[in-house]
Amino acid sequence: MKKLFFLFTILSLFSFALQAQDNQVAVADSIIFEKILHDYGTIEKGGDGNSVFTFTNQGQKPLVLSNVRASCGCTVPQWPKEPIAPGGKGEITVKYNTNIAGSFNKTITVNSNAANSAVVLRIKGSVVQGS
Repeated sequence: MKKLFFLFTILSLFSFALQAQDNQVAVADSIIFEKILHDYGTIEKGGDGNSVFTFTNQGQKPLVLSNVRASCGCTVPQWPKEPIAPGGKGEITVKYNTNIAGSFNKTITVNSNAANSAVVLRIKGSVVQGS
C-alpha cells in the first residue's frame, strides 16, 4: 500500500510539472517558421540559389529580428528590419552562392526578442557542373 501511495504521489507531481511547462510555452512570445530546412536538391552551377523562410509572430508584442547570420560567407540572408506586429508574417530570404560546386549544408541563425530567440534555419543541396 505504501508503494502504491508513493507511486501515485510521484506521478501527480510529474503531471503538475508537465502542465506548468505547457502553460508557460503557450503564453510565451514566439517566432514560428513554416519550415526550417530548404533542400535545393541538385542544382547546376550558377543556378538559382534563392530560398525563402516565412515566419509568423505568435507573440503579444512586436517581434524584432536583432540579427540573422549565416555560417559562412557563401550564404547571404536578408531580413525585415522593422518590427513585425503580433500575428503578422515576415520573410527571410537566403541566397546561396551556386558558383561553388559540391555538396553544401549551411545554417542561418535568427536572433530576436521572442522566447525562442535563437532559431537555426538550414539549407542543403548539391551544386553540379552544367552539361
